[in-house]
Amino acid sequence: MKLNSLPTEVILSHSKTTLGFLDLDWTPEPGTFVEVEGQTYLVLERSHRYRLVADRYHLHAIALYVQKFQTPADKSLLEGRWVIGDITCSYNARSELIRCAVNPSGPCDRCIHRQPFASQEA
Repeated sequence: MKLNSLPTEVILSHSKTTLGFLDLDWTPEPGTFVEVEGQTYLVLERSHRYRLVADRYHLHAIALYVQKFQTPADKSLLEGRWVIGDITCSYNARSELIRCAVNPSGPCDRCIHRQPFASQEA
């Protein structure tokens, strides 16, 4: 059985509520987005589920743990991908999942740790 033909259960991460089952023609990785019933969700984790058949384990299903995606107001396009937070701060994680190393939940504009990003160029 091919990985892409497996049923994929989409689970809301914080409440462990099943949002539904999808038949995807691609393999979602953490950090990518899936759409379920018109709502966009961010994939946090992908889990494989196996079944014992004839003394061997076979991949049976995939579970995606997701969170509802809310477009942050402070997102920026950096090197072809969206990142959240103030990218001019040296503590910015340069990630679409985590805003900052010292203040991950934000906001950036009132952060007491904000430091201007020092360019690596000499």
